[in-house]
Amino acid sequence: MSAPLIGLTCYAEPASWGVWRDVPAVLVPAAYVDALRAAGARVLLVPPEHCLDAADADRVVAALDGLVLAGGADVDPARYGEQPHPVLQAPRPDRDDAEVALVDAAVRADLPLLGVCRGMQVMAVAAGGALEQHLPDRVGHDRHSPGPGQYGEHGVRLTPGSRLGNALGERVDVPTYHHQGVLTCPGYDQVGWADDGVLEAIEAPDATWRVGVQWHPEVGADPRVFVALIEAARLRRG
Repeated sequence: MSAPLIGLTCYAEPASWGVWRDVPAVLVPAAYVDALRAAGARVLLVPPEHCLDAADADRVVAALDGLVLAGGADVDPARYGEQPHPVLQAPRPDRDDAEVALVDAAVRADLPLLGVCRGMQVMAVAAGGALEQHLPDRVGHDRHSPGPGQYGEHGVRLTPGSRLGNALGERVDVPTYHHQGVLTCPGYDQVGWADDGVLEAIEAPDATWRVGVQWHPEVGADPRVFVALIEAARLRRG
């Protein structure tokens, strides 16, 4: 069987290369692509798009065997009925529009879906949930995001018998970089927590494979989250 085709959402940001400086670009850290390829996937980048409608999102999803929502900037709190926290990052409405539409399409199609960090938060918001806008206000520390461009590390305990528990065991150490978290996620089981009680993993019990993780598996040495996604994509094709 040929390698499953996995869509990977990406950023629209200024970028520089060669003689070009601050050119509007569509990009994503290569670590995501490398991790997915190492797990056995072919990767197709899915750029952000303002006002992506349901029909077009369905067409994108129909071309894929699985989808990964990459990390990135904070979701606009207006999408879950809140005013912005003072430290909130500038919203990316093109990403919010496209990724919420793609999650909805993936749910309709039962497409294997992995949300990474912001991606898990998008999944929760798309389901009608809400986010904690600045975790240090609640947990009293910044170990989930130690400094600009600096990943932290902490343990996560996982529910035995859950998809992630079966794939990773009952406890894993993970690389982390997030100042927000998921408060509510209707329709998802909460299956992973940091030692300080921050929710770190969710999964949909009625889906073939729909999982969100608050950490960044693409920068760690443990490929098993991506391997589990690719296996689900293979089984769906088969």
